[in-house]
Amino acid sequence: MAALGTCEQPSLSNKKMVFHVTNDTERSDITQGTMNDDDEFDCSQRAQLLRAVVLGANDGLVSIASLMMGVGAVKDDTKSMVLTGLAGLVAGACSMAIGEFVSVYTQKDVELAQRARRVRKNAGHEEETTNQRLKLPNPVQAAIASAFAFTIGGVVPLLAAAFIRRQHTLRLAVVAAAASLALVVLGGVGAVLGRTPMAKSSVRVLIGGWMAMAITFGLTKLIGTTGL
Repeated sequence: MAALGTCEQPSLSNKKMVFHVTNDTERSDITQGTMNDDDEFDCSQRAQLLRAVVLGANDGLVSIASLMMGVGAVKDDTKSMVLTGLAGLVAGACSMAIGEFVSVYTQKDVELAQRARRVRKNAGHEEETTNQRLKLPNPVQAAIASAFAFTIGGVVPLLAAAFIRRQHTLRLAVVAAAASLALVVLGGVGAVLGRTPMAKSSVRVLIGGWMAMAITFGLTKLIGTTGL
């Protein structure tokens, strides 16, 4: 009978061992879940950064190509087109960098304010894992990336125009063709990052760029002809 009683009730040491194994398993699950959340957060941040770079390059490409097409509508010389495009490139890159810096810095301030409110609400007992996962945006990094992307896009029509010195009509056609090819590539890259149909995205970006260049060319030609 004594032996039976011993078999039916587990010893205290066995209970402790089961308790520790359970805690270790739960702790491992929590750690693994935290690591997965961090990985997903990092991937999301990288995807957003790459998408912003693609959009910045698209802005630079369309802006500088349209500007050069507009100047080419009323000026025949290469120097006027290239200098205008270069001035637009510098101004656009600075504008993009400053705008991105202000925007991201504002976002950072908002996130810090929300974090402070959460800490006050929880009386300072916020979990360490939440603090570790909170990765604030970097305004300087965002500004540099935006300016760099705009510059990369804007360089394409500049290079296309710089190599054709005499034939004005051919120069305009080469600028439009180079910009169109780059727009298709950027549309495809954006589709891959956004997981959308590549052909549809490329066509949409291409048509948008064509519209911008055509409107700029047409209005500048009209104003230059009427002498306003």
